[in-house]
Amino acid sequence: MKMPTVKLGEICEINPRTDYDFDPDDPCSFVPMEAVDDVDARIAKITTRPFREVAKGYTPFAENDVIVAKITPCMENGKCAIGQRLLSGVAFGSTEFHVLRATKRVVPEWLFYFWRFSPTRRLAAVNMTGSAGQRRVPASFLETADIPLPEVSEQQRIVRRLEQADRLRRTRRYALDLADTFLPAAFRQIFGSRLQTGPFRAFGELVKITGGGTPARERSEFYQGRIPWLTSKDMKGDYIWDTEEHITEAATKQSATNLVPAGSILVVVKSKVLMHRLPVAIAKVPLCHGQDIKSIQCSGALRPAFARFVLKFHERRLLNLARGANTEGLTLPMLEELPVPTVSQSEQEQFAELVMQHECLHAVQRESLRQVEHLFDSLLHRAFSS
Repeated sequence: MKMPTVKLGEICEINPRTDYDFDPDDPCSFVPMEAVDDVDARIAKITTRPFREVAKGYTPFAENDVIVAKITPCMENGKCAIGQRLLSGVAFGSTEFHVLRATKRVVPEWLFYFWRFSPTRRLAAVNMTGSAGQRRVPASFLETADIPLPEVSEQQRIVRRLEQADRLRRTRRYALDLADTFLPAAFRQIFGSRLQTGPFRAFGELVKITGGGTPARERSEFYQGRIPWLTSKDMKGDYIWDTEEHITEAATKQSATNLVPAGSILVVVKSKVLMHRLPVAIAKVPLCHGQDIKSIQCSGALRPAFARFVLKFHERRLLNLARGANTEGLTLPMLEELPVPTVSQSEQEQFAELVMQHECLHAVQRESLRQVEHLFDSLLHRAFSS
């Protein structure tokens, strides 16, 4: 049976008045925008400030109020949360939050999951006002947004199912994040002493490092081929199986970019991402890449699985070099001069086998997370599709 639909403003107060009585030195819960986790949709960390520091210029909200980001891109990214465990039942947050306060007709969690339903936020994005980079969801949109509204008992039943799926989703993601720490820790455990004391050889003596080129963008026909063309935006995982863009053989000749063989190590050498991390991956298919990436082909003395972790071990050092005053990124000498500990082929083979076993387990975990994400999205769709 189809659920009745009402206007959001009919069942909750939007940006309501919040009553509180604090002295200037009283501690208060403080929630800036960055404290709201846009993946798990919760307040990841509540800090405490004296009331005199938050009394003006912040948005007050109460226990069990739902806060939702109204500014781009935080809104589209899903920053929202339910206020819980607040000192004296009140918190002060960013002025870029809208506050939704449930009435007797709706439970707070129903409002919360309604906002987590991606079509809700897509519709909100269409109704944003303001200039580029400062666009916001107006309160008037919230007042008139349509929301399915079953009886409170049915809301609670559906919410319990959503919460179960949500918890499972967080657990799977936590397990995946935890698994990501295993191989770097194992690498340091197995090779730690040699990484510190050597003996060493220069990275450039053991590998061949090549650059890339970009086919002319005005030649659209160059980008209608079947050869994967890698850019820094494709460097999101440990392995590259395909790319967003593909080029033709004619494009490779025009741009003087060579086809990189499968098994090559790929490292981003020029990108804003180097402010935070060093993307390193292994090509699983032959491909070409642009100037912002270097490809590395290992000699017989160095296995790609081992070499990738050598680069990641030196990540902090390389990032510091990339942010130097006289450079815009990593140069060829910076890579070639990296110290590589002397490790036998058999030890590298054993580590490569460990990597392969871990990747098999990781694939199972990723699929498990995908299934739980699908379950959660399906439950949201079933609850809020009118």
